[in-house]
This record gives sequence, structure tokens and C-alpha cells, in this order.
Amino acid sequence: MKSNPAIQAAIDLTAGAAGGTACVLTGQPFDTLKVKMQTFPKLYRGLTDCCLKTYSQVGFRGFYRGTSPALIANIAENSVLFMCYGFCQQVVRKAVGLDKQAKLSDLHNAAAGSFASAFAALVLCPTELVKCRLQTMYEMQMSGKIAKSQNTVWSVVKSILRKDGPLGFYHGLSSTLLREVPGYFFFFGGYELSRSFFASGRSKDELGPVPLMLSGGVGGICLWLAVYPVDCIKSRIQVLSMSGKQAGFLGTFITVVRNEGPLPQHGLSSGAMSAPGIRTGEPWAVQAERANLTAAPLGRPETAVLLLFLPKISRKSIFSVIGIDISYHLPCWEL
Repeated sequence: MKSNPAIQAAIDLTAGAAGGTACVLTGQPFDTLKVKMQTFPKLYRGLTDCCLKTYSQVGFRGFYRGTSPALIANIAENSVLFMCYGFCQQVVRKAVGLDKQAKLSDLHNAAAGSFASAFAALVLCPTELVKCRLQTMYEMQMSGKIAKSQNTVWSVVKSILRKDGPLGFYHGLSSTLLREVPGYFFFFGGYELSRSFFASGRSKDELGPVPLMLSGGVGGICLWLAVYPVDCIKSRIQVLSMSGKQAGFLGTFITVVRNEGPLPQHGLSSGAMSAPGIRTGEPWAVQAERANLTAAPLGRPETAVLLLFLPKISRKSIFSVIGIDISYHLPCWEL
């Protein structure tokens, strides 16, 4: 039966919003550590050091600084991304001369996801700007780069409007686009290839929650491996522009490589250990697989990896609570 486009768009929008909410609630502390380490690599020796110092400086609440703009950012990004994903799939079909109902290859789906991410970047950039500034407010104040003030969403918004006007919310737009467009090509590519692997000749629509979760995890890892250095540059631009005019993407990139180098825990790889899956709870890219929402909270890559290291009895208990018979989906887990 042919689905109504308006109804399908509403389903995709709702699924994306739910995915964004789950992603923020579970990943915000890791995102905070990532942004701090990316922007101030010389202040922190690693993930553990950053975690301990953040707790001693601003307490547990410090890990959730910027949660409200992060929530808006993820809901907006996921909603726009998945609403546009279906539209971009039709564009790809037309571009390659396929029928409207024809199945797309994994490469075509990756291209559609990449195109859709350009629209998502337009709503993501302003909210991520506010989030990143809130997350690093303590470091900026202690370094003397900015004066001490209220650390609230509204105070940051007012400061941006006062200094730069409405266009000020788009500091780092070019780096956001450079991260999102290629990043989601790798995300949807990795996701679709993983689904094809698990399907093993069957229809992808027949896959259960666990294969979808693992496919989303693979997609998220592919995204971050491909674009993490770009994300590092974006964080620098959006945070350091608080204290004055900041060089653009190319200028910041050259400065980072020249002064810090590209090696782990320095330069372009700072904070990489906290990155996988922070923003890619999009195994929601299943577009909820038309309502397989039980799989969604498990779709984060770090959750999938964590489950692999849990004792067998713990894994079985977790999945039995949420009503998933994992032994059916992945017998090799030997539960």
C-alpha cells in the first residue's frame, strides 16, 4: 500500500525528534568532555583528566552544561535530516534514472543522506554554537579571554545578538557543512552496508532491533573516523570567536596543525576517545524502521560496544527487560 507523503514525513519527523532526545540524554557528558578537549587540548592530558577536573571545577552539573541547546540541536537536526532523507532519495532516483518505487543501492542511500545533511546543518549550526560556548564557559573565563558573567542560554544568545547580530549564530557554518555532508555519506553508507550484511539476501525490512542497533553503531563510527578533525576545527571556531574575530576554517586548520600537530590527544585528534556515537544516535536512521522504536535507545555505538563486554547474564537480563529476544537475532552471542 502506498503511504501518504505527509504521513510519512510526520513519521520521519517524530522518529528523528525521539532519536535526538535519546542521544542527548545519554551522550551529553561525553560531548562536553569532547568539546573541552578539542578547544583546550593543553589543559587536559586525556579523557580521565578532563573528567576529573570538570567535576572538581564545576561539579556534576558541569557535564550537562548546554543540554537545552543540545536537545534543540539534536531534535532539529534529526527531524530535518530524516524528513529530507526521503525527499533526497527521490532526487537521487531521478538523477540516476530510477523509478520512484525502485530500491536504491547502498551507495545511492549514502548520497541521499549526504544531501539531506546539508539542510540539517542550517538548523544545527546556531544551536551547536550556543551549546559549545556554554560547555567551555569556565575555561574561557579562567583564561581571561572573556569576562565572568551568567552562564545561561539566554545570556549567551543575548551576547551573540549584541556583538554580531543574527548572522553571529552562523559562526562555524562552513566547518559544520564540511563535517555534516561527507560525514553523513559515511554514516548512511556504513549503516546501509551493515544492514545488507545482516540481511544476508533477505529484505532489509525484516531485520530485528539488534542488527539495526549494530548497523547504526557502525554508521556512527564511520562518520566520526571520517570527519573528526573537521569537528575539532568547528569547536575551536565556535568557542574562541567569543573573545573576538576568529580565523575561518582554513586559517584555524593551518594554525592547529602548525602549533599542535595531528597526533592523538593533540591538535586535530583532541577528544577523539569521547567522540564515537555522541551525535550519532541515528540508528534512528532506520527512520525508526517505520516504528521499530524499541531499538532506538540501544542504537548508540558506545552502547553496542559496552554490551559486548558485559557478562552474558547481564546482557540477557538487559534485553529481556526491554522484550528483545537477542538469541533470535544474534545466536552467536551464546546468551
